[in-house]
Amino acid sequence: MFSPSETSTNLTTPGAIVSRQWRGVLNEYSDRLNISAATPIITLGEGGTPLIPAAALSARTGAKVWIKFEGMNPTGSFKDRGMTMAISKAMEDGAKAVICASTGNTSASAAAYATHAGITAAVLVPEGKIAMGKLSQAVAHNAQLLQVQGNFDDCLDIARDLATNYPVHLVNSVNPDRIEGQKTAAFEVVEVLGDAPDFQFVPVGNAGNYTAYFRGYSEEVARGATTKLPRMFGFQAAGSAPIVLGHRVDHPDTLASAIRIGNPASWDLALNAREQSDGYFGAITDAKILEAHRILSAEVGIFVEPASAIGVAGLLERAEAGFIPKGSTVVITVTGHGLKDPQWALRTADGSDVVPTIVPVDTAEIASVLGLAKA
Repeated sequence: MFSPSETSTNLTTPGAIVSRQWRGVLNEYSDRLNISAATPIITLGEGGTPLIPAAALSARTGAKVWIKFEGMNPTGSFKDRGMTMAISKAMEDGAKAVICASTGNTSASAAAYATHAGITAAVLVPEGKIAMGKLSQAVAHNAQLLQVQGNFDDCLDIARDLATNYPVHLVNSVNPDRIEGQKTAAFEVVEVLGDAPDFQFVPVGNAGNYTAYFRGYSEEVARGATTKLPRMFGFQAAGSAPIVLGHRVDHPDTLASAIRIGNPASWDLALNAREQSDGYFGAITDAKILEAHRILSAEVGIFVEPASAIGVAGLLERAEAGFIPKGSTVVITVTGHGLKDPQWALRTADGSDVVPTIVPVDTAEIASVLGLAKA
């Protein structure tokens, strides 16, 4: 399979380079997905995201750490992998409109793919609980956006009712097509590493991605592409950790808005994945999430929204507790780009705002501020 950057020499024109463009996950993995000649492929070129070695995290933990940067998808989050599948299958079924509940990323993705398909998207988001970067995407892609006076779980309940009783197609992660599309990220990890990692770390909100990675790796084992299943480690914010607590959280509370979910739609599937992979679910405080957010940006060079950083926080916590053997291979999936929710990058560790240094139009003064001496 070609990667997005793979090139070959054009033999008919000396010196010319020809690139074969990445075609999106449904085209790249058509032999491993539930699609046929009757399925219209609705793609924005999702997938093929980079797997980046994280030397700073490896130095901190003694493990070989890689970051799967899903913020490089077309709408800036991993949701695009599932949405290309969900919208394509909805079109195959003759859908004229789709609906979803969202904390932000799903709304942006559903709106973009529905627009690309030429159908209507309606999205329900919790009032005042969606990051502006995500809200603006849904609006820009012409979705009919409604802010519900409740939380995400209320939005999902209503979306399910509407899909059951009205002519609209539900594209939340309760739709099995979403998980089918999202499992392709595991295929890509195996292709780069040559095997599955020892540990796969994933943020957990609705738990669909945790379930999807487990499914993808399981299928790679079954077809002989990998020798093992990774241990699946999932992390929830401490104020929104129903799986860790073992019961629904009616009023989830965390600054990591993408995982502010009190009743995960894929709860049972995720518990099975944990059991089958000898996995783990843990809870991380908001303070530790922001600390990991700064480490990822300042030491690794990858800018993510806060929820995405929880896997890094989870790795640091598990490594400090002695549960990550030295030399083991770890993949951390970071699910959304930092431009989705950039305000947190402008906060210092003590919670104050970052204030840029103002300097005069004077080379010597600027050199002094930068600590530079003349050569």
